[in-house]
Amino acid sequence: MMMLMKMIKGLAMMVFIGYLFLWVITPTYVFKQKWILRVRAHTTTTYFGTQGPTMLLYTLPVLIMAVLGSVYLHLRKKANQNRDEGDKEATSDNLSIWRRPMIIKGLGIVSIIELAFFVMFIALIVWSFTTYLHVSFAGINHKTAAKKGEEVWQSKLSSVALRFGLIGNLCLAFLFFPVTRGSSILSLFGLTSEASIKYHIWLGHIVMTLFTSHGVCYIIYWVVTKQTSEMVKWAKTDISNVAGELALVAGLIMWATTFPRIRRKMFEVFFYTHHLYILFVVFFVFHVGIAYASMMLPGFYLFMIDRFLRFLQSKGNVRLVSSRVLPCETLELNFSKSRGLNYTPTSIIFINIPSISKAQWHPFTITSSSNLEPEKLSVMIKSEGSWSRKLYQMLSSPNSIDRLNVCVEGPYGPIATNFLRHDLLVMVSGGSGITPFISIFRELVYITETLKCKAPKILLISAFKDSSDLTMLELLLPSSSAPIEFSKLDLQIEAYVTREKQPVTNDKKPVSTIWLKPNPSDAPITPVLGQNGWLWLGAIIVSSFVVFLVSMGLLTRFYIYPIDKNTNKVYSLGSRAALNMLLICVSIMVTCYMGFWWNKKRNAMDSKQIQNMEGATPVNSPNSWFYNADRELESMPQQSLYQSTNVHFGERPDLKRIMFEQKESSVGVLVCGPKKMRHEVANICSSGLASNLHFESISFSW
Repeated sequence: MMMLMKMIKGLAMMVFIGYLFLWVITPTYVFKQKWILRVRAHTTTTYFGTQGPTMLLYTLPVLIMAVLGSVYLHLRKKANQNRDEGDKEATSDNLSIWRRPMIIKGLGIVSIIELAFFVMFIALIVWSFTTYLHVSFAGINHKTAAKKGEEVWQSKLSSVALRFGLIGNLCLAFLFFPVTRGSSILSLFGLTSEASIKYHIWLGHIVMTLFTSHGVCYIIYWVVTKQTSEMVKWAKTDISNVAGELALVAGLIMWATTFPRIRRKMFEVFFYTHHLYILFVVFFVFHVGIAYASMMLPGFYLFMIDRFLRFLQSKGNVRLVSSRVLPCETLELNFSKSRGLNYTPTSIIFINIPSISKAQWHPFTITSSSNLEPEKLSVMIKSEGSWSRKLYQMLSSPNSIDRLNVCVEGPYGPIATNFLRHDLLVMVSGGSGITPFISIFRELVYITETLKCKAPKILLISAFKDSSDLTMLELLLPSSSAPIEFSKLDLQIEAYVTREKQPVTNDKKPVSTIWLKPNPSDAPITPVLGQNGWLWLGAIIVSSFVVFLVSMGLLTRFYIYPIDKNTNKVYSLGSRAALNMLLICVSIMVTCYMGFWWNKKRNAMDSKQIQNMEGATPVNSPNSWFYNADRELESMPQQSLYQSTNVHFGERPDLKRIMFEQKESSVGVLVCGPKKMRHEVANICSSGLASNLHFESISFSW
């Protein structure tokens, strides 16, 4: 199986390199005047017209990568490599150097390899732009300009405006890959959507800068050449300027709300205006035509599949079993899940509570381990915004509700983790940043106590504002009536309370558990495409695209071709684009729904079994559904946890001293918390003063 996996990944890498090479040669004279003409001569048919060659070159390679990635990830999941102690290979020195973090203004914390790829992408943009200009300027002179009734500089301005648009299209082709949460391509390359969202942000700024320049330059050109009527032109068989202007307006509105100050202070404005991406894409296709838009199609095509699967998953309510209420205005929500749903530590899940807001979806890091707790999924929610404050008030009030409708999307996370390869894990958190480390701790408990395997030692450094936040440490232990054992796990917790000089004794409420009454229709959280989800995803990608190709081929051959004869000068490009977009949407919706419906039926059996097991949940607990079966565990955590914890009042952790004191040969360093803390840890690891420190990047940028 390992050999097969290497072959599949190698083939995918070859396709990826070929795809990038295609974009490198696209602006060259040889490609435009020779190669593409030969390809069109051999591949243009009465079924697909001039759209066929474009899809063959630019769309098919990406979909092949996605399918190969799906097969590879399925095999990797089955192999379960991260459970094999033999795979705990030490990181080579060269690889460690490439993974070292760097802090770049405007980019944040990036590894050297990320920076290298970013520089190469910028180089591709510069190369493409200069090559386009070199080729186009070679054909501009006084004679050619005079034929158009223009001056040379005006012709060159028009050429520059067009090239801004072409380079924007290059960036647009990659824009949707990072936001495809269930992407097999991202997972194939060891990336996750939550960690890749920064690439989407970078690309978004570049795309809108280029498209804005494209539009502004054309407006200037039309004004100086007295062709302002072009601004209201919607040509039947040519570029539609009106559609391009509408796409640009939609993009500018989105762009204006993405800047940090606006996004953080008015998140709902950012959230709702970002749905204008639909209008942006639709009018973009109308602007350039479906044949040319096929160059940018594959990323958006995979995004649409992912988006519709998320829509199907989010339509049903899930079973919320209980909630732990902490005095530091923090909740732990415990959901029922099927045994077939597996996820890795640091995974996230998106939650929607219609009674608070039907439109708002918020991502939360999962604190449970799917191996240690096979029928439960937990998340921790700190009351920090208006949405989370409303939720905390609903569950912590004396007259607390006894049920809550909840919808979810996910979970999403890395395909595997490499924590086992280290001798020591140093986990640095600030406030609620402890959340991802809870899931890592529980996973390592499973590895040591159940699998009887060796796990790295843990040093957890947590900074809190006040002593009430210390109760978050109790969430390291699952809410179970049977205490877990972690005697084989070497754990040391250094907790820092920064705003209090000494312990504060007060009468704050202890940690309490609320048991809820789910509706019989509420279902456990299940994988949207079943246990073989990656294979199903590959099948949906293939089948939906085949359905689209067949339907488009029949439509073109028997309806469009008799009218147009592949001239693209008779049949309306707008109508062709609308029909193609409709066929794409229908193909994706039909195949996704069939895959979802089939797996939903198979998940029904698990749901009934779990529902029967939950019948034993106490229903006559005191204090109106406040049930204290876990009172001893929650009010007094196991003695071993207390013995592993040192609390420091009135000071902040000296991270540099602590980390340099660790002498193990391989120390994995993870950080989650305020920006200043993250940058401090990244600087320490990148300083080169301690070669045993390996920065393990985790990102939560939603």
